[in-house]
Amino acid sequence: MRIVAVVNQKGGVGKTTTAIHLAAGAAEAGRRVLLVDLDPQSNATSGLGLEHVPGKSLYPVLLGQARALDLLQPSRQPNLQILASELDLAGAEIELAGLENPLLRVREALEPLRHDPAFDLVILDCPPSVGLLMTSALVAAEKVLVPVQCEYFALEGVGKILNLIERIKQGGLNPSLAILGILLTMYDARTRLSQQVSEDLRTHLGPQVFQTIIPRSVRLAEAPSHGKTIYEYDSTGAASASYRQLTNEFLSRL
Repeated sequence: MRIVAVVNQKGGVGKTTTAIHLAAGAAEAGRRVLLVDLDPQSNATSGLGLEHVPGKSLYPVLLGQARALDLLQPSRQPNLQILASELDLAGAEIELAGLENPLLRVREALEPLRHDPAFDLVILDCPPSVGLLMTSALVAAEKVLVPVQCEYFALEGVGKILNLIERIKQGGLNPSLAILGILLTMYDARTRLSQQVSEDLRTHLGPQVFQTIIPRSVRLAEAPSHGKTIYEYDSTGAASASYRQLTNEFLSRL
Protein backbone atom coordinates (compact mmCIF):
# COMPACT_ATOMS: atom_id res chain seq x y z
CA MET A 1 0.00 0.00 0.00
CA ARG A 2 1.23 3.50 -0.88
CA ILE A 3 0.52 6.71 1.05
CA VAL A 4 0.56 9.97 -0.91
CA ALA A 5 0.14 13.41 0.68
CA VAL A 6 -1.35 16.19 -1.46
CA VAL A 7 0.05 19.42 -0.04
CA ASN A 8 0.42 23.14 -0.57
CA GLN A 9 0.63 25.74 2.18
CA LYS A 10 -1.39 28.12 0.02
CA GLY A 11 -5.16 27.75 -0.27
CA GLY A 12 -7.14 27.96 -3.49
CA VAL A 13 -4.63 26.14 -5.70
CA GLY A 14 -6.73 23.06 -6.47
CA LYS A 15 -5.26 20.87 -3.72
CA THR A 16 -8.50 19.30 -2.50
CA THR A 17 -9.90 19.08 -6.02
CA THR A 18 -6.79 17.16 -7.03
CA ALA A 19 -6.95 14.84 -4.01
CA ILE A 20 -10.60 14.03 -4.72
CA HIS A 21 -10.10 13.34 -8.42
CA LEU A 22 -6.93 11.31 -8.03
CA ALA A 23 -8.72 9.18 -5.43
CA ALA A 24 -11.82 8.76 -7.60
CA GLY A 25 -9.75 8.25 -10.76
CA ALA A 26 -7.55 5.61 -9.16
CA ALA A 27 -10.66 3.84 -7.83
CA GLU A 28 -12.18 3.96 -11.31
CA ALA A 29 -8.96 2.35 -12.59
CA GLY A 30 -9.45 -0.56 -10.19
CA ARG A 31 -7.29 0.51 -7.24
CA ARG A 32 -8.73 0.18 -3.74
CA VAL A 33 -8.42 3.71 -2.39
CA LEU A 34 -8.85 5.52 0.91
CA LEU A 35 -9.08 9.31 0.90
CA VAL A 36 -8.20 10.86 4.28
CA ASP A 37 -9.55 14.39 4.79
CA LEU A 38 -7.07 16.11 7.13
CA ASP A 39 -8.41 19.61 6.50
CA PRO A 40 -10.83 20.94 9.18
CA GLN A 41 -12.70 22.76 6.40
CA SER A 42 -13.89 19.29 5.28
CA ASN A 43 -13.97 20.16 1.58
CA ALA A 44 -12.86 16.70 0.45
CA THR A 45 -15.66 15.22 2.56
CA SER A 46 -18.41 17.47 1.17
CA GLY A 47 -16.91 17.30 -2.33
CA LEU A 48 -17.71 13.60 -2.40
CA GLY A 49 -21.25 14.28 -1.17
CA LEU A 50 -20.68 13.08 2.40
CA GLU A 51 -21.78 14.73 5.64
CA HIS A 52 -19.29 15.64 8.36
CA VAL A 53 -20.43 13.68 11.40
CA PRO A 54 -19.02 14.72 14.80
CA GLY A 55 -16.63 12.08 16.08
CA LYS A 56 -16.36 10.31 12.74
CA SER A 57 -13.03 11.69 11.55
CA LEU A 58 -9.32 11.29 12.19
CA TYR A 59 -9.64 13.56 15.23
CA PRO A 60 -10.46 10.89 17.87
CA VAL A 61 -7.93 8.55 16.24
CA LEU A 62 -5.14 11.11 16.68
CA LEU A 63 -6.06 11.41 20.36
CA GLY A 64 -6.02 7.64 20.82
CA GLN A 65 -9.77 7.38 21.37
CA ALA A 66 -10.74 5.36 18.27
CA ARG A 67 -9.38 3.23 15.42
CA ALA A 68 -9.25 4.57 11.88
CA LEU A 69 -10.65 1.31 10.49
CA ASP A 70 -13.84 1.79 12.53
CA LEU A 71 -14.54 5.28 11.13
CA LEU A 72 -14.28 4.75 7.38
CA GLN A 73 -17.24 5.68 5.19
CA PRO A 74 -18.04 4.37 1.70
CA SER A 75 -18.47 6.78 -1.20
CA ARG A 76 -20.74 6.40 -4.21
CA GLN A 77 -17.67 5.35 -6.18
CA PRO A 78 -16.82 1.64 -6.02
CA ASN A 79 -13.36 0.97 -4.53
CA LEU A 80 -13.27 4.38 -2.79
CA GLN A 81 -13.70 4.96 0.94
CA ILE A 82 -13.11 8.14 2.94
CA LEU A 83 -12.01 9.01 6.43
CA ALA A 84 -13.94 12.24 6.76
CA SER A 85 -13.06 15.49 8.49
CA GLU A 86 -14.90 17.68 10.98
CA LEU A 87 -14.46 21.13 12.50
CA ASP A 88 -13.05 19.67 15.74
CA LEU A 89 -9.95 18.71 13.78
CA ALA A 90 -9.02 22.41 13.90
CA GLY A 91 -8.29 21.99 17.61
CA ALA A 92 -6.15 18.92 17.08
CA GLU A 93 -2.96 20.92 16.61
CA ILE A 94 -3.30 22.46 20.07
CA GLU A 95 -4.20 19.18 21.75
CA LEU A 96 -1.55 17.16 19.93
CA ALA A 97 1.16 19.65 20.85
CA GLY A 98 0.84 18.54 24.47
CA LEU A 99 1.16 14.84 23.68
CA GLU A 100 4.26 12.73 23.29
CA ASN A 101 5.69 12.58 19.74
CA PRO A 102 2.90 14.67 18.16
CA LEU A 103 4.46 14.52 14.67
CA LEU A 104 4.12 10.74 14.67
CA ARG A 105 0.39 10.68 15.43
CA VAL A 106 -0.86 10.56 11.82
CA ARG A 107 1.65 7.83 10.96
CA GLU A 108 0.58 5.79 13.99
CA ALA A 109 -3.11 6.33 13.19
CA LEU A 110 -2.61 4.97 9.67
CA GLU A 111 -0.22 2.16 10.60
CA PRO A 112 -2.94 -0.56 10.81
CA LEU A 113 -3.99 0.32 7.24
CA ARG A 114 -0.49 -0.42 5.90
CA HIS A 115 -1.09 -4.09 6.52
CA ASP A 116 -4.76 -4.13 5.52
CA PRO A 117 -5.29 -5.87 2.16
CA ALA A 118 -8.45 -3.79 1.65
CA PHE A 119 -6.41 -0.85 0.33
CA ASP A 120 -3.82 -0.27 -2.38
CA LEU A 121 -3.55 3.48 -1.97
CA VAL A 122 -4.14 6.13 0.70
CA ILE A 123 -4.36 9.80 -0.35
CA LEU A 124 -4.01 12.46 2.35
CA ASP A 125 -5.70 15.81 1.66
CA CYS A 126 -3.73 18.18 3.89
CA PRO A 127 -4.76 21.56 5.31
CA PRO A 128 -3.42 24.68 3.52
CA SER A 129 -0.98 25.71 6.23
CA VAL A 130 2.44 24.63 7.44
CA GLY A 131 1.23 23.39 10.82
CA LEU A 132 1.31 20.23 12.87
CA LEU A 133 -1.33 18.39 10.81
CA MET A 134 0.37 18.98 7.47
CA THR A 135 3.82 18.21 8.87
CA SER A 136 2.48 15.02 10.50
CA ALA A 137 0.98 13.98 7.16
CA LEU A 138 4.39 14.39 5.51
CA VAL A 139 5.94 12.26 8.25
CA ALA A 140 3.35 9.55 7.51
CA ALA A 141 3.52 9.67 3.69
CA GLU A 142 5.84 7.96 1.24
CA LYS A 143 5.29 10.40 -1.63
CA VAL A 144 4.21 14.02 -1.98
CA LEU A 145 2.18 15.63 -4.75
CA VAL A 146 2.19 19.44 -4.88
CA PRO A 147 -0.55 21.22 -6.87
CA VAL A 148 0.61 24.66 -8.00
CA GLN A 149 -1.62 27.39 -9.40
CA CYS A 150 -0.23 29.07 -12.50
CA GLU A 151 0.47 32.42 -10.89
CA TYR A 152 3.39 34.70 -10.01
CA PHE A 153 4.20 33.28 -6.56
CA ALA A 154 4.16 29.64 -7.68
CA LEU A 155 7.91 29.06 -7.59
CA GLU A 156 8.24 30.66 -4.17
CA GLY A 157 5.50 28.40 -2.75
CA VAL A 158 7.03 25.25 -4.22
CA GLY A 159 10.39 26.23 -2.75
CA LYS A 160 8.89 26.40 0.75
CA ILE A 161 7.33 22.95 0.41
CA LEU A 162 10.56 21.45 -0.90
CA ASN A 163 12.46 22.97 2.02
CA LEU A 164 9.99 21.53 4.52
CA ILE A 165 10.28 18.08 2.95
CA GLU A 166 14.07 18.30 3.11
CA ARG A 167 13.95 19.26 6.79
CA ILE A 168 11.71 16.28 7.57
CA LYS A 169 14.10 13.96 5.74
CA GLN A 170 17.25 15.40 7.29
CA GLY A 171 15.66 15.39 10.75
CA GLY A 172 15.17 11.63 10.50
CA LEU A 173 11.38 11.75 10.83
CA ASN A 174 10.84 10.31 7.35
CA PRO A 175 14.16 9.80 5.50
CA SER A 176 12.56 8.11 2.49
CA LEU A 177 9.98 10.83 1.79
CA ALA A 178 10.07 11.86 -1.88
CA ILE A 179 8.33 14.17 -4.32
CA LEU A 180 6.02 12.26 -6.65
CA GLY A 181 5.34 15.32 -8.77
CA ILE A 182 4.46 19.00 -9.10
CA LEU A 183 1.08 19.59 -10.75
CA LEU A 184 0.17 22.75 -12.66
CA THR A 185 -3.45 23.74 -11.99
CA MET A 186 -5.86 26.49 -13.09
CA TYR A 187 -3.95 26.88 -16.34
CA ASP A 188 -5.34 29.47 -18.74
CA ALA A 189 -3.79 29.05 -22.18
CA ARG A 190 -5.00 32.53 -23.17
CA THR A 191 -2.65 34.26 -20.73
CA ARG A 192 1.08 34.77 -21.00
CA LEU A 193 1.35 34.38 -17.21
CA SER A 194 0.19 30.74 -17.21
CA GLN A 195 2.60 29.92 -20.01
CA GLN A 196 5.48 31.67 -18.23
CA VAL A 197 4.85 29.90 -14.90
CA SER A 198 4.71 26.55 -16.69
CA GLU A 199 7.99 27.24 -18.48
CA ASP A 200 9.70 28.46 -15.30
CA LEU A 201 8.64 25.43 -13.25
CA ARG A 202 9.75 23.00 -15.95
CA THR A 203 13.08 24.83 -16.29
CA HIS A 204 13.78 24.70 -12.54
CA LEU A 205 12.24 21.31 -11.65
CA GLY A 206 12.38 19.36 -14.91
CA PRO A 207 10.79 15.89 -14.79
CA GLN A 208 9.38 16.49 -11.31
CA VAL A 209 6.61 18.49 -13.02
CA PHE A 210 3.74 16.35 -14.34
CA GLN A 211 3.23 16.48 -18.08
CA THR A 212 -0.52 16.77 -17.46
CA ILE A 213 -1.82 20.29 -16.86
CA ILE A 214 -5.21 20.98 -15.24
CA PRO A 215 -7.06 23.80 -17.04
CA ARG A 216 -9.11 26.51 -15.37
CA SER A 217 -12.71 25.29 -15.57
CA VAL A 218 -16.08 26.66 -14.44
CA ARG A 219 -17.55 23.14 -14.47
CA LEU A 220 -14.76 21.90 -12.21
CA ALA A 221 -15.51 24.74 -9.77
CA GLU A 222 -19.24 23.94 -9.83
CA ALA A 223 -18.98 20.19 -9.21
CA PRO A 224 -18.29 20.28 -5.41
CA SER A 225 -21.43 22.33 -4.77
CA HIS A 226 -23.37 19.31 -6.08
CA GLY A 227 -21.33 16.84 -4.02
CA LYS A 228 -20.04 15.29 -7.24
CA THR A 229 -16.69 14.67 -8.87
CA ILE A 230 -16.08 16.17 -12.31
CA TYR A 231 -16.32 12.62 -13.67
CA GLU A 232 -19.97 12.57 -12.55
CA TYR A 233 -20.79 16.21 -13.19
CA ASP A 234 -19.21 16.71 -16.62
CA SER A 235 -17.77 13.40 -17.76
CA THR A 236 -16.90 14.54 -21.30
CA GLY A 237 -15.42 17.96 -20.51
CA ALA A 238 -11.82 19.13 -20.68
CA ALA A 239 -11.33 19.06 -16.89
CA SER A 240 -12.57 15.48 -16.65
CA ALA A 241 -10.23 14.42 -19.47
CA SER A 242 -7.30 16.20 -17.80
CA TYR A 243 -7.84 14.53 -14.44
CA ARG A 244 -8.15 11.11 -16.09
CA GLN A 245 -4.88 11.77 -17.90
CA LEU A 246 -3.32 12.89 -14.62
CA THR A 247 -4.54 9.73 -12.90
CA ASN A 248 -2.80 7.58 -15.51
CA GLU A 249 0.44 9.55 -15.11
CA PHE A 250 0.10 9.47 -11.32
CA LEU A 251 -0.36 5.69 -11.21
CA SER A 252 2.52 5.12 -13.60
CA ARG A 253 4.81 7.20 -11.33
CA LEU A 254 3.73 5.16 -8.31
